[in-house]
Amino acid sequence: MGTIINIHNDEMLSAAPSDWAKLPAAYAIPEAAPSLEEAREYCRRLARSHYENFSVASWFLPKGLQQHFFNVYAYCRISDDLGDEVGDAAASLRLLGEWEAELNACYRNDRSNDRQARHPVFVALAETVREFEIPQHEFTDLLTAFRQDQRVARYETFNDLLGYCRNSANPVGHLVLYLCGHRDEERQQLSDYTCTALQIANFWQDVTRDYEKGRIYLPLEDLRRFGVSEATIRDGENSREFREMMRFEVERAREWFAQGFPLVGKVDGKLAIDIELFSRGGQEVLNAIERQDYAVLGRRPSISKARKLALVARAALLPLTLRSRVSGPPRKVR
Repeated sequence: MGTIINIHNDEMLSAAPSDWAKLPAAYAIPEAAPSLEEAREYCRRLARSHYENFSVASWFLPKGLQQHFFNVYAYCRISDDLGDEVGDAAASLRLLGEWEAELNACYRNDRSNDRQARHPVFVALAETVREFEIPQHEFTDLLTAFRQDQRVARYETFNDLLGYCRNSANPVGHLVLYLCGHRDEERQQLSDYTCTALQIANFWQDVTRDYEKGRIYLPLEDLRRFGVSEATIRDGENSREFREMMRFEVERAREWFAQGFPLVGKVDGKLAIDIELFSRGGQEVLNAIERQDYAVLGRRPSISKARKLALVARAALLPLTLRSRVSGPPRKVR
């Protein structure tokens, strides 16, 4: 699979206050559980304030689903931060272990003799889990990926990287589908293509940032194939060989987006808008990489605000586009 970081079985130990102190104070597990309304507000506040892209996407969510999306987002956001923002692999494993104990308690909340979840995320999430009958593994798979980040720093092959994405990215798409009433394998497979594409587009955007955290997500087999050394990444050298490799990786990500894009036409208008928005946004990241001639080292590709607004406008018009495909005149084949 790649380079393994040796970490003792720290996730089996309870997290110490000093572990939680490495994160925002609001993340800590309280002594007593909040009320359901307090828990809902916690998730709303976290989802609306943390990332701009989620706030934009949430414009298109059906009102009745917004709170459930907030609950799921809050779980994913904090889980990710426990794995990526602590700066201490052993502490991250302990925190993830304690977080999973809260998840287990969330799934046992209907049994009064067991310990109840106390963290506001899980108080709110329990309602979502019950209403949509979401399997627990969709949440625990994410924790598997975040633990893997503490132990695995390199990936030998692209298939190894895909194995990581199966846990780190694909469950998010499944969760969205569950909330929108879809449980079938066909839609989940199409979602997996899109979510994996989004994940690897983010990796190609963040090669320097990830290296600063000790990680390289570019497959080692590709580095060897194109004659790129780790020293090239370390030194921020956007050599011809490195840029040729990135061209290859960008085209591969585009193929995964293309495989997943039919999902837009297999869901209702509201969800289709979100899928369109995130898919186009991920492809715009790839376009930004191409525009700077694949020289991503030391210069993170980004999407301009004007381009983001254009993507939102295009997504907002999607229901009309989908309707015209059904009721409008057939388009000429060229």
